Amino acid sequence: MNEIVIDTQEELVMKLLHYFITEKGYSPVIVRGVKDEIWLENLDNDYKIVRIVSGYIHNDEQFKFDIFKTKSLMKSIKKKTLSLKLKAISIFVNLGDNVNMNQFHEDNIDFADIKTTDDLNNYRFVIENFPDITKDTDFKENGFELFLKITDDINKKNEEDAKMNEDVFRMKRPFITYALIAINVIVFIICQFFNYIPFAVNRVAIVNGEYYRLITGIFLHGNIFHLFFNCYALYVIGMQLESFLGKWKYLLVYLLSGLAGSMLSIFFSNNYSIGASGAIFGLLGSLLYFGYHYRVYLDSVVKSQIIPLIVLNLGLGFMLSGVDNWAHIGGLIGGIFSTMAVGIKYKSTRFEMVNGVILYLIYILFLGYMVFFQLT
Repeated sequence: MNEIVIDTQEELVMKLLHYFITEKGYSPVIVRGVKDEIWLENLDNDYKIVRIVSGYIHNDEQFKFDIFKTKSLMKSIKKKTLSLKLKAISIFVNLGDNVNMNQFHEDNIDFADIKTTDDLNNYRFVIENFPDITKDTDFKENGFELFLKITDDINKKNEEDAKMNEDVFRMKRPFITYALIAINVIVFIICQFFNYIPFAVNRVAIVNGEYYRLITGIFLHGNIFHLFFNCYALYVIGMQLESFLGKWKYLLVYLLSGLAGSMLSIFFSNNYSIGASGAIFGLLGSLLYFGYHYRVYLDSVVKSQIIPLIVLNLGLGFMLSGVDNWAHIGGLIGGIFSTMAVGIKYKSTRFEMVNGVILYLIYILFLGYMVFFQLT
């Protein structure tokens, strides 16, 4: 049996792959038209792209062309992933001695020329962002044993990622959505026999102490068509989002979005307002925030369905009379902030969730201050 020989350059690439994939959560990116280089992506890291380039670059002209090609491909990835800013590291493991890398400077691309993993210590930006890289690329195994270990670890990491994605995207029974629809229908039937005005959103009444209207108003509807369209929208959007977020997070987002919609409504208007559309716009905002975190899987849905739906409905709201578009906008913003606060499974950090709580509270407290102390 012939022994498999792995040269030092291949070994170096494998060590880097192992580190970025298993330790830092990067995933390989399929980039058409490239060879002798591997692109890795982690949209939650400051450096969203890591390139490991094993192809030989022997002079400055080739290096300059490599930069041009990299920037072009990054523009494509930036559009696909809805990233406002994309920063990359290009790690070269086979750079020629004739290349003067120090003369090239790019705002969004940093370069590292290495022959061993210890050479990464020469680059401050690497150590600042990946302080454990040299320690975690120091293996006892060599050659084929190293190859087997790295392959096994990467496969295990891919299996873990697949299980997490299945957990998030597997459809669950939308019990909360069914319950919300049922409540809306029951309340509508009851309101056919009783006057619902005492429970509608209204600035004067709320300022005078009837705070319950901020929530009760989102369960009221003026007619059967109003009820039908809101319940249908709640069913279509809610059943997806409840499955993604989980039941109690979803319910909290719905109620907090409805509250935010009611607050912005009374900030701009003294009229009576009813309907679940503010809370439903909050679900759209929540879906937008969720889609941003899982944009590797949902980028086409966000761009082709969610964003156009939000823009279209807000546009119609401004053109049609009798539509409380301020409640829609308030709910949309509340949905984004409240989802940030409750967190996205496997994606949100505690820091992001705390920021979400702070942003939501600032938003609501500012509106409350203006309504209760400035507009009265």
